[in-house]
Amino acid sequence: MNLTAVNRRNLLLLSSVWLVGSPCMAASTVLPTTVALGLDLAKALARQQPLLVMVSLDGCAFCKIVRESYLAPMREREGLAVVQIDMRNNASVTDFLGKQWTQDDLIRSWGVKVAPTVLFFGKGGVEVAERMVGAYVPDFYGSYLDDRLRTAHAAVKI
Repeated sequence: MNLTAVNRRNLLLLSSVWLVGSPCMAASTVLPTTVALGLDLAKALARQQPLLVMVSLDGCAFCKIVRESYLAPMREREGLAVVQIDMRNNASVTDFLGKQWTQDDLIRSWGVKVAPTVLFFGKGGVEVAERMVGAYVPDFYGSYLDDRLRTAHAAVKI
């Protein structure tokens, strides 16, 4: 077992322990799957919000943490505009320009290779904040997410 595998396993164990006592677990843990990113973005922008797109992978423990402990509770509490698309999923999705893709092909076109990845989109389907790639350490994930949300919100209110 290499050092990276050991670190990932330890992070997963720590994350699992941290989640057990998380007060956010009472919130809905489901994120909507998008079929039309342009429509989702229009709805978000109408509320002066960026659209967050979570790229997930079925069975990914880190995706579950991001979804259940951060994005779903924020969606429920604050009305965060967030949708999910899945790697290795052949379901159809329309991009910001109206082009049809499979979810997997769209994710690849964005250059996303790690799940979870959270992207922040503004006007014209342009990324308006730095992507969050991976799950980070639970103690700091919320802070990184808040920083990027501030940047993204500022960009869509201009």
